[in-house]
Amino acid sequence: MRLASVTLMVALLTGPGLVEAESAAHPPGKIAKIGYLTNDSVAIDLPRRRAFHLGLRELGYIERQNVIIEHRVGEGDSGKLPSLAAELLDIRVDVIFAFTASAIQAAKDATRDVPIVFVAHTPVELGFVASLARPGNNLTGLSLSAGPEIYGKLVELLGELVPKLTRVAVVWNPVNAANVVQLKQTQSAAETSRVSARAVDVRRPDELEAAFIAMKQERAEAFIVLADPMLLGERRRIADLAVKNGLPSIFGIPEHVDAGGLISYAADRLDVFHRAALHVDKILKGAKPADLPVEQPTKFELIVNVKTAKALGLNIPQSLLLRADKVID
Repeated sequence: MRLASVTLMVALLTGPGLVEAESAAHPPGKIAKIGYLTNDSVAIDLPRRRAFHLGLRELGYIERQNVIIEHRVGEGDSGKLPSLAAELLDIRVDVIFAFTASAIQAAKDATRDVPIVFVAHTPVELGFVASLARPGNNLTGLSLSAGPEIYGKLVELLGELVPKLTRVAVVWNPVNAANVVQLKQTQSAAETSRVSARAVDVRRPDELEAAFIAMKQERAEAFIVLADPMLLGERRRIADLAVKNGLPSIFGIPEHVDAGGLISYAADRLDVFHRAALHVDKILKGAKPADLPVEQPTKFELIVNVKTAKALGLNIPQSLLLRADKVID
């Protein structure tokens, strides 16, 4: 793992008490109020939340002294998000920090006045901003994607694990607007590599068994799982079904690999959430979201689960292991 990532992880694990706050970003007596909205579960969100809090603390924000952070979590139920966004507006937050496409959309639908800082996949394609350089309106933030090329990288990595790869399945949630964009980009990238990429719909957890039956019927040699809160919540089950069906897998979220998935390649989310604090700070100091360009990720992580590879009877190439930021034995 790169030095910057190690430094961040050490800070997260040792707690904010060891990070000295700099001069307060707000005048004495002024308490900033930040709304935090996500559709991920608390368990999944906690490390990212800590990274965001750490970023704020390094900028001089100390909870209960000059900042209050109000957390609202959908726990994978996007139907809760509009009311959660309304709650944040009712308590008059100064800025909303939102993560997951459904949470960002709920915040966007709820207000055109309160600034919104997001972490999002494909924010332009989803209509959150007009462009990365000139967001427009009341939203800005950070992207988790460096462009469609990231999906080509997923196909490429699978090709290193499965020689002469020709058929992959792409597990996605049609309810997730971000997945709609990601699916198109994944299929386009696969086509460029002369790999057939068939979509496998999973709208609810009870559709997972059928999804794996469909993959086997389609003679998929491996599968890609797109980033989605519901699928992430089923990460252990997906990992178990992958081993049971003898299918190599790759994910755009590292927690899947921690739960037994084979491999992941994605932006370093802890770094992105840590950097998001700076956008919030700028807005609290008077900057307008429309004037703050959306930042793209600068660090990516490759994680490999060797234990899962052994269960699948796969030999991970040494060249891949040497490039990995994290290897799970």
